[in-house]
Amino acid sequence: MRTDLFDFDLPAERIALRPASPRDTARLLVVRPGETAELENRKISDLPGLLRAGDCLVVNDSKVIAARLKGRRIGRGTTEPEIEATLHKRIDGSHWRAFVRGAKKLQVGDNLRFGTEGKVCFLGELDAQVSRKDERGEVILSFSFHGPVLDQAVAERGAMPLPPYIAARREPDEQDRTDYQTVFAHEEGSVAAPTAGLHFTEGLLALLKERGIGLHKVTLHVGAGTFLPVETDDIEAHKMHSEFGIVTAETAHALNAARAKGRLIVAVGSTTLRLLESAAGVDGKLRKFNGETAIFITPGYRFKAVDLMLSNFHLPRSTLFMLVSAFSGLDCMKRAYAHAISAGYRFYSYGDACLLYPPSQ
Repeated sequence: MRTDLFDFDLPAERIALRPASPRDTARLLVVRPGETAELENRKISDLPGLLRAGDCLVVNDSKVIAARLKGRRIGRGTTEPEIEATLHKRIDGSHWRAFVRGAKKLQVGDNLRFGTEGKVCFLGELDAQVSRKDERGEVILSFSFHGPVLDQAVAERGAMPLPPYIAARREPDEQDRTDYQTVFAHEEGSVAAPTAGLHFTEGLLALLKERGIGLHKVTLHVGAGTFLPVETDDIEAHKMHSEFGIVTAETAHALNAARAKGRLIVAVGSTTLRLLESAAGVDGKLRKFNGETAIFITPGYRFKAVDLMLSNFHLPRSTLFMLVSAFSGLDCMKRAYAHAISAGYRFYSYGDACLLYPPSQ
């Protein structure tokens, strides 16, 4: 399919720079596909009444790290040019893959220095060496610290890796360390938030539990590749970055049992949906999963493990808009997004959400 089929115009003022407060006051567009998409304007706090007892919400419990590091190149030449690195995938205890702004200034073997103050690093500095670089500006950084000490040093010096459409308009601040983290966040490893989960509050979780709606957790460590645009004319030529995910045997069993009783499996966000589909067999049964997935879901894909989807509003021409278009239909999603824009819904990571039904529901 052509990438331009997934394009649409979005006014800049529709991009949310801060989340709703409280989080569950965000708006919720219920989208039921049909010959004319049935659209219903609700609130996130209405979610318990939109589901039935026994239905299961599945959330991503990955925790975002402060992966945006500002620093400079040292030890080569008379100048120390500034660079900015966004860590996006851990290789081992001291090596990370990173996208670097200013990568043209770097060569393999260059030394980088991040930060000037902190509690862990000698003289308040965190050093790394460029051990590999590719033509797209992605590098492998070998840090001078290892394991938990490195994690603490990054946390002290790093900023939350806000998406480019927010970071271009304001700097990350201390409030983002709370705002850009879900209430489920537990397993460190993401460099982008599983944003549909940002809408949940402890109060909403209590109402869902009271109604008998199940809550299950999986882990997918979201990489910065989620923000990369589709630059190919044909979506089939786009290459997804792989991400590490875990579905435990216990979670798989519980969700299979619920579905066998006719209950709905509701994926909270694209990351959860992609992981569940990666863990599902051709029979639709979920199995234990522990590994990498680079699944790319586009229109024509047959969903096996998910019945409903809670999602934020995504960028035009993005893999995420392609995914929701696969779930509810491209024409339906274009109508839904046009309605959301005209009705003043807020878009992207800190924006509002939609509850998506597949065409057969």
